Amino acid sequence: MQDLLRTSKRLTASVVAIAAVTFMTGSAFGQTKLSGTVKLDGSSTVAPITMAAAEMFMGEQPRVRVTVGISGTGGGFKKFLDEKADLRTDISDASRVIKGKEIERAKKLGIEFIEIPIGIDGIAVMVHPSNAFANFLTVDELKRIWSPGSSITNWSQVRKGFPDVPMKLYGPGTDSGTFDYFTKAICGKEKASRSDYTASESDNVLVRGIAGNKGSLGYFGYSYYQANQDKLKLVAIDNNNGTPVTPSLDIIRGGTYKPLSRPMFLYVNKTAYTRPEVKAFLKYFLDNAKAIVEHPRVNYVALSDELYSIGRHRLNTGQVGSAMSAAGDNTAKLQEVFSKF
Repeated sequence: MQDLLRTSKRLTASVVAIAAVTFMTGSAFGQTKLSGTVKLDGSSTVAPITMAAAEMFMGEQPRVRVTVGISGTGGGFKKFLDEKADLRTDISDASRVIKGKEIERAKKLGIEFIEIPIGIDGIAVMVHPSNAFANFLTVDELKRIWSPGSSITNWSQVRKGFPDVPMKLYGPGTDSGTFDYFTKAICGKEKASRSDYTASESDNVLVRGIAGNKGSLGYFGYSYYQANQDKLKLVAIDNNNGTPVTPSLDIIRGGTYKPLSRPMFLYVNKTAYTRPEVKAFLKYFLDNAKAIVEHPRVNYVALSDELYSIGRHRLNTGQVGSAMSAAGDNTAKLQEVFSKF
């Protein structure tokens, strides 16, 4: 909770700036005062986006309370799909596509959901800033380090010429969508990871760990690296082709940071969307998504205007189900998938 509050404080000034620049012309919502609560939970990666949107929207609609929890993508879906209807969240923040077992649970509970793509993120791989030897790592090297049963405990075991330095690993917990995506992209199977690493759903805990150990290696969302780049060293990734790529917003947007870039989503409870405050919040978000997603203090890659229009259409027509569940987390196909489904 303290991490969430710190993130909220970090965003407040930026939210005011976004609102001042983007909404000088006023808002239709300002003329109709709403009330009620909108509940979101899920990915720590997506949280900065929805927290910013929540603060901006509540500035327009002060009688609506928008809450944003950080339970990880998997934890967020557990709340979104709670057996007790009164405990369910209205919207689930997700840094991965909803899983088949989660879709089946939704069907079992009679929950219809609408899938909305909202932006693109990269997963940053980092070491301690004093590390002068690991300027890049190959996907194969990462796989050998992170795969289940890995015996690598020293940097000298990773590559010839690396020094004799004990390795300390840091990464997201198993409820994290970042964990799911990283393990699938690097180890070949979702949740296939060694377990002897420091795991946390809090990116702030991971930042402190990587920054505090000279033999560290860890990963989490690129946005959190940017917010803490003075404490960490970013490692370029070689997708086993001899060309290391260092992520940046432009690189991630261009689609060349492979295999560690991924789309982010909102999953909306269709019944909840019938409530005026939920509908108004989501309209507000999608109408101003680019300004929110790409603001310097949020630092993600926005989608095309067409994709945000598709998101509005899916909400307004009640188009339920997952367009991405069959296609998987393939950013390059995002527009194609949502245009067809």
